[in-house]
Amino acid sequence: MGDVSVKTLEFFQYDSIIRFAQDMGIDILRLDYGFSEDEILKIGEEYPISFNPSTEDEIIAKEILDTGSDVFALHNFYPRPETGLDPEDFSIINNKLKDLKIKTLAFIPGDEIKRTPIYEGLPTLEKHRYIPPYVAYLDLAKNFGVDGIFVGDVKISELQGKLITDYIRENIINIPVEFSPDYNYLYNQVFTIRADSPKSIMRLQESREYSRIGKQLEPFNCISREKGTITMDNIGYKRYSGEIQILRQGFPQDDRVNVIGKLKNEYLDIINCIKNRDKIRFISI
Repeated sequence: MGDVSVKTLEFFQYDSIIRFAQDMGIDILRLDYGFSEDEILKIGEEYPISFNPSTEDEIIAKEILDTGSDVFALHNFYPRPETGLDPEDFSIINNKLKDLKIKTLAFIPGDEIKRTPIYEGLPTLEKHRYIPPYVAYLDLAKNFGVDGIFVGDVKISELQGKLITDYIRENIINIPVEFSPDYNYLYNQVFTIRADSPKSIMRLQESREYSRIGKQLEPFNCISREKGTITMDNIGYKRYSGEIQILRQGFPQDDRVNVIGKLKNEYLDIINCIKNRDKIRFISI
C-alpha cells in the first residue's frame, strides 16, 4: 500500500500515478492531497484505492466501488496519546462502511520497538495504546469486524506475534491465566463457551463432563470472585459439581464455588472479545 500525492509524481518523475504504482509493485493506492474528485474517480476505476473514513467522504469511494473496483477504508493511526479514535465513533463509521460493502483496515500498537518520535504506540483506537497487541487485535477482529489489521509500530514481540497468528490459524482464543497448582492440568485444553452463557459468566461446555462422571469436589478457596476469575462448582452444587466458569463480572463469595485461577491482569480485556460458542484455550506465559 502506497501513500501517494501529486508530489510523488514530481519526485519520481512520473506522469501517471497508475504506472508509478505498477512499476513500484504497489497493490493499493492511498491518495493524499492534490488529487481532484474527478482524478480520484478515474484512478479508482483502474486501480484499488483506500481512503481515511474518519476524515474523508465515503460517497466517492462508493461511486468507485459501483464500477467494480476494490476500495478499502484505511483508518489512521495516532502517535500522540489521547488523540486516538473513540470506540463508539469507530463502530458507527465501520457499520456504515459495511453497509456500503467497503472493507475496513485499522492499526494496533507494537510492544517491542515503538516508532518515533513519541514512542507511545500507533493505534487507531485510543483504548489500545497501552494493552498487549494480541488483545487489541482480538478487539478489532471480534468486536468491530475489521477486515485487515496492521501493526502501526516498528515491531511486536515474538510472543504477541505468535498469539495473533495462532488465533488466525486455529480460530481458538488463547487466554493467559494462572491456576492454583492442583488445576494445572487445565492448561492447553480447548473448551467451548456454551451458547446459552449469560452476559455475566462464560460457562465451559466440556466441563459438564465432570458432573456426568460424578466427580465430587470438596470446597476449596471459596473466596470473593473478581472479574476474570476462573471458578469450579463443588459438591454444594450437587450434579453441577465440576462445571467451570470464567467471570465477566465480579460476584460475592459462595461456599459452593471454588476459585481455581484467574486471567493475567494485562489480558483481562480478552473477556470482552470472547463470544458464546467461541473456542478458548488456557495457556501459561
